[in-house]
Amino acid sequence: METVNAFGLACPKPLMMAKAKIDEGARELSVHVDNEIAVKNVSRLAEKYGLNVAVETIEGGWSVNFSEGDRSVAAAAAPVAAPACTPACCGYAVFIGKDHVGEGDPQLGYNLMKMAIYTLSESEDVPASVLFMNSGVKLVAGDEQQIIDSVNKLIEKGTEVLVCGTCLDFYGLKEQLKVGEVSNMYDILGRMQEAAKTITL
Repeated sequence: METVNAFGLACPKPLMMAKAKIDEGARELSVHVDNEIAVKNVSRLAEKYGLNVAVETIEGGWSVNFSEGDRSVAAAAAPVAAPACTPACCGYAVFIGKDHVGEGDPQLGYNLMKMAIYTLSESEDVPASVLFMNSGVKLVAGDEQQIIDSVNKLIEKGTEVLVCGTCLDFYGLKEQLKVGEVSNMYDILGRMQEAAKTITL
């Protein structure tokens, strides 16, 4: 089994190193990481390729082990699947990189962001993905119930919600995340590249 040493590296570097090995044909792989965000992201990558995943604790971190599974024969030759496109190309993405809209009064900016997310959730044309980065992650890890409810409603309507794991770690909010999927720069940028357009709030 080939080993990838990704100790000391923040996502998406461990994920990209693992993906490079898979793209080269590796199906038996052990990826060593030292943070839980990388464990989740690397495990999700393996699952997308139809590989079995086993995580074990090792000195200094974790070993995420890939092996061929029942689904890997069909998935091995295919790249990581992108989300299904909506009728209007691949829909649109909404990038939320801060916890407020515009510049000026902080409370006004926060209230505007809350209203914007609510308005999106009530729309008949919801985004294909909503992407939270930097201080934007505070919105989905905070105590404002209207925001949590609005994001949950978006998910129910088919929107994919990705939240930057590095950002959650930076703000000490990893355990407070209430809605959305912990993700990484690689996947978040990928959603923007796939979208017909990206709206930044």
